[in-house]
Amino acid sequence: MQEPAGPSETSITSAQSTISPPTPPAPEKPAKRRAGLFVYLALLVLTAAATAGVMYLGQNIMERKIESRETAFKLADLDERVIDPAEWGKTFPRQYDGYKRTVDIERTKHGGSDAFQKLDDDPRWRILFKGYAFGVDYREERGHAYMLSDQDMTERVKNFKQPGSCLHCHSSVINAYRKAGADAGVADAGGFNWPQVMKGFEVVCAEPWTEARKRVDHPVACTDCHDPKSMALRVTRPGFVNGIAALAKSDAPTPHLPSIERWRQGNRAKEYDPNVDATRQEMRSFVCGQCHVEYYFKGEGKLVTYPWHKGLKMEQMEAYYDEVKHVDWKHGISGAPILKAQHPEFETWSQGIHARSGVACADCHMPYKREGAIKVSDHHIRSPLLNISRACQPCHNYPESEILARATMIQDRNKALMLRAEDANLALISVIEEARKAGLGDADLDEMLKLHRKAQWRLDFVAAENSMGFHAPQEVARILGESADFARQGEVAVLRKLLGKK
Repeated sequence: MQEPAGPSETSITSAQSTISPPTPPAPEKPAKRRAGLFVYLALLVLTAAATAGVMYLGQNIMERKIESRETAFKLADLDERVIDPAEWGKTFPRQYDGYKRTVDIERTKHGGSDAFQKLDDDPRWRILFKGYAFGVDYREERGHAYMLSDQDMTERVKNFKQPGSCLHCHSSVINAYRKAGADAGVADAGGFNWPQVMKGFEVVCAEPWTEARKRVDHPVACTDCHDPKSMALRVTRPGFVNGIAALAKSDAPTPHLPSIERWRQGNRAKEYDPNVDATRQEMRSFVCGQCHVEYYFKGEGKLVTYPWHKGLKMEQMEAYYDEVKHVDWKHGISGAPILKAQHPEFETWSQGIHARSGVACADCHMPYKREGAIKVSDHHIRSPLLNISRACQPCHNYPESEILARATMIQDRNKALMLRAEDANLALISVIEEARKAGLGDADLDEMLKLHRKAQWRLDFVAAENSMGFHAPQEVARILGESADFARQGEVAVLRKLLGKK
């Protein structure tokens, strides 16, 4: 059997001759080698720089953390006796710088710290306050720096008898209370000494203004809101301590104050104490609510009393006043037993959306700011509308112009409602005056005088409050609507009496 023929030697040789040997790589050009070396060195430098930057950043963060923990460096020996804010400023210069700025005269459209005469700006109030000291002098309030000097200069103090009660909110008065309490026989127990303060509170309130004024030198100071040892927030005003305890006992709903709701569910053997029971966030409103409240001078001793025994709403306070038969003055034209509202910011705020959302007074009026690594509350206390970026925009993600426009619209609308309520109250006063000229007496006008009291209380509640309705827009609109309604009801009732008489 013949084997198959394989490739011949000639064909193999021919195939081998067609295969070329591999071509050796071309030598690298010098320029390309230099470029690669440059990239390598650049990456090396960048890596080293990035490493150094990360290390520096880490060190800087560590230093800032240490700095933020060491915010207080003791330069002044602070205790309960130190009232002068300048002494506290040696240890807390950032806060003291803000405090000093409350001398600034700044205005928004509906408020500010320029002490113009409101009676000239809106002469209606000369009639509305007829027969009362506010009908003689009623000025726009200014910043905290002026709270004592403005009280000294008002005609209400110069020409009318005023009690020492006014010091409760117009001065740094706690040391004066403490001394008066000691002089009255209450032993010095050290620290804040509430029994001594409470006794001194009673003594000073009962004194004439001219005598009580000699006891104080400063407007509101650091010690009024801070413990000098721990710097913790605290309530120092006896009126607030008594008032908030009465509110807790009232069972009026307080959803914006969870600590009171918790206290009510527990053991009521002891009274509610804001310095023990309140949360820190609540305290950031309580320290303001010590003075920015409605109050009256109770009894012969003129004791500063907050009318919260039935709740914080306008009509709940009115019901308390009616129950205790309180009258601030009899109107100089109508003869109605009138209530004078003070400055119920705390009560109005409590009915608004910010309070229900857990927003404290300090969140808006003393917003946080950063100085280096340190976060502090701005002690330049003023309208949030003068500081929208820090006061409003942390929660409201809108341009400053839109936030200002929204707030101004709320205030404009409430101002317009307030002016209409003023006109309605003036109309009621006018027809009562005509009725008296026609021979009608108090017995004939009893119903109308009660309506005047209700109408003017509501009007003044809004006018005396310092937000022009912004703290609780819907609540304020309701109150003004009721004011106008009661006034018109009274006007119609008087006219019917006059027609019946004829």
